[in-house]
Amino acid sequence: MKSKNISILGNGWLGNSLAKNLALEFININVSNRKEHCIFEKTNINHFFIDIDNMYYKDNNFFNCDVLIINIPSKNIKAFRYLIEKIEKSSIQNIIFVSSTSVYNDINATIKESDNYEDKDKVLYQIEQLFLKNKSFNTTIIRFGGLLGYGRHPGAFFKNKIVKNANAYVNMIYRDDCINIIFEIIKQNKWNETFNCCATTHPTKKEFYTYSAKQLDINLEFEENITSSYKIISNEKVKDILNYKFKYPDLLKIIY
Repeated sequence: MKSKNISILGNGWLGNSLAKNLALEFININVSNRKEHCIFEKTNINHFFIDIDNMYYKDNNFFNCDVLIINIPSKNIKAFRYLIEKIEKSSIQNIIFVSSTSVYNDINATIKESDNYEDKDKVLYQIEQLFLKNKSFNTTIIRFGGLLGYGRHPGAFFKNKIVKNANAYVNMIYRDDCINIIFEIIKQNKWNETFNCCATTHPTKKEFYTYSAKQLDINLEFEENITSSYKIISNEKVKDILNYKFKYPDLLKIIY
């Protein structure tokens, strides 16, 4: 595999672990967040202070990379347009944009990437399009389901709350699979693609959260006397194109 320099915009729950894992395989990893100081034990991880919402970029060396991974929750379209201007002036050839299956509405059916069921009015979808339509670089979109693991225990998500729409199906993914999929995209040079990424099984909310809550000895309340709306996100494309085998394909077999 050809050596690559990688920059990760966003050093949160996913980005921090992603940086540490990628640093095991690649020469140089740049990581940004909105804090002035951030310390990594690995010497090939460099920290940068960037706040795209306020259009603050302290050091343009962050963009001296082959691959940029964008992993931030911002929905500021103006800020992303300015970010793209910065990227256009850089050496970046390939981008991974971490998005979400929330770009799809509940349509009471299974959704594949090719179905074109995205809600065009959603800001996240519009931001995706800013990158996909730009010909200055290649962009691969990853739409993750709900994120699980390492401090995100679903058994505690609804503690002291009522779980609504209990008969709807869940679309979730464990963090290890998130990181492994990103690694495979870079390794295999799978650019200009859109991937739905979630576990293979889709239990109902009642099944999933009851199973998870038992691990914490928590009892949950469910609101069931309404018609459930749902979507089931297919992961067939990521398994086919990347030949990816999920580490946690069955949500009802995960021990947190």
